[in-house]
Amino acid sequence: MDALKIISEGSIKAEKPQFNVGDTVRVDVRIKEGERERIQAFEGTVIAKKHGGVAETFTVRRVSYGVGIERVFPINSPFVEKVTVVRKGKVRRAKLFYLRGRTGKAAKVKSDI
Repeated sequence: MDALKIISEGSIKAEKPQFNVGDTVRVDVRIKEGERERIQAFEGTVIAKKHGGVAETFTVRRVSYGVGIERVFPINSPFVEKVTVVRKGKVRRAKLFYLRGRTGKAAKVKSDI
């Protein structure tokens, strides 16, 4: 068991990004296309954070051309370059799955001043 802890502690990032559920974030993801690598930005609202330690993930939702897109990112993944907080959100829940059924202004999260 101690060996697993040592291995897991080695794979945790030194600087974890500080954000919460409800925040609008821009996630820069490294994408491999054949031989080339590029960085793609995915911007949206954080609707969930799960687990902890090595397996910690967060779900980002955005609406593109009228279609809702959700991506789950592992925080400790080497493919996640950086996470930038664009806007702080004011929410009273840990999971914002109710946003899936809403469209337009009803799907917005209030800004935290």
